[in-house]
Amino acid sequence: MSPGFIFATGIENSAPTIAGGRIRMDEMEKCGHYRDWDTDFDLVQELGIHFLRYGPPLHTSLLGPRRYDWSFADETFFALRTRDLVPIVDLCHFGVPDWIGNFQNPDFPALFADYARSFAERFPWVQLYTPVNEMFVCAMFSAMYGWWNEQLSSDRAFVKALTHLVKANVLAMRAILQVRPDALFIQSESSEYFHAENPRAIRPAELANARRFLSLDLNYGRRVDSEMYEYLMDNGMSRDEYHFFMHNNLKHHCIMGNDYYMTNEHLVHEDGSMQASGEIFGYSVITNQYHARYGLPVMHTETNLVQGQKGDEAVCWLRKQWANVLRVRNDGVPIVGFTWYSLTDQVDWDSALRENNGNVNALGLYDLERNIRPVGVAYAKLIHDWRQVLPTQSVCLQVPVVMPSEADQEWARRQRAQAYLTRHSTTAAPSNAE
Repeated sequence: MSPGFIFATGIENSAPTIAGGRIRMDEMEKCGHYRDWDTDFDLVQELGIHFLRYGPPLHTSLLGPRRYDWSFADETFFALRTRDLVPIVDLCHFGVPDWIGNFQNPDFPALFADYARSFAERFPWVQLYTPVNEMFVCAMFSAMYGWWNEQLSSDRAFVKALTHLVKANVLAMRAILQVRPDALFIQSESSEYFHAENPRAIRPAELANARRFLSLDLNYGRRVDSEMYEYLMDNGMSRDEYHFFMHNNLKHHCIMGNDYYMTNEHLVHEDGSMQASGEIFGYSVITNQYHARYGLPVMHTETNLVQGQKGDEAVCWLRKQWANVLRVRNDGVPIVGFTWYSLTDQVDWDSALRENNGNVNALGLYDLERNIRPVGVAYAKLIHDWRQVLPTQSVCLQVPVVMPSEADQEWARRQRAQAYLTRHSTTAAPSNAE
């Protein structure tokens, strides 16, 4: 069985389009992973990490309806299994293939579910998935802020993108469970909070704080608040679409991943405009809000900070985030893991991938020359110091993860068989048709 607490990192695989779809912001390409993937996996092991947020590039793997190119995935996932590294498979990270267009396309959910099923059939030893990464952020940046993909800016476009993103995630979970009945889904979703600048800004802040829950409400089959129901209906969601989410509750297969960055809290002005507020509440306070709403085990699935001029900014942020994880644990919330994202520096996130400038952002455990940064040294020490303590002295779940090297053992086969029986002893899952 796996270690009791999940210490993870990730390979940044964002791939939205900008400039009207003409430019693909492929972070795996920009960060040199296609060239250095074997070295990157070595670095993960050097840090003492067993779990890696990772996925094949959707835009080059999904060639057409039920047409796939698994050549890169075959190489990399064979290497992960050989190393006994556990992938948390990220199947869609902010972008779709050119032939699909963008997240306004209603065909995307079914196409993506077929892709997820095919991946699970090809790599049956994989158990942990994040089918669609940060659904709320993707819908906001693509269809509300006008930055990526469809580059639209309206409530109606946002609701359509969110509907398709969450439906794709739900259908993918269902498809994967048909292949791997003991699959676990770690939703990586941004944990947000909106602060009112003054009393006249209370109303727009309240609306923003209600809207932040929409992706997870729909994903977990939780009835949305009455005001958000009207918002969805007024902006194009049909009752049939809403009922689809209410009738496809798979939350008992899920761990709620809460991402937190310095930019996750916002100052709301009275006209509804916003700006970054910096850290006010922090990860533990906001995560407790999300846990109170959904009652699921949680994982800190993303954080980072740029290594600045002093050289210790990222290390201090790591210590602060870890202190927040321990506070969440001490509050009695079952927390199962922590992630510094990502393994290496990233490129052009200083403009939120809106501009193709080639700016290197010092956010990684290693730089792009694959030299370890101070935060990488600090994270390796943190893992070494805490790994043996947490399983026995923390309020956390023992997640039933099957390591790649154990996938064919008898107990692992029994676990899958029991999960299959449990799943099929409940109400039969509905078909893909709404």
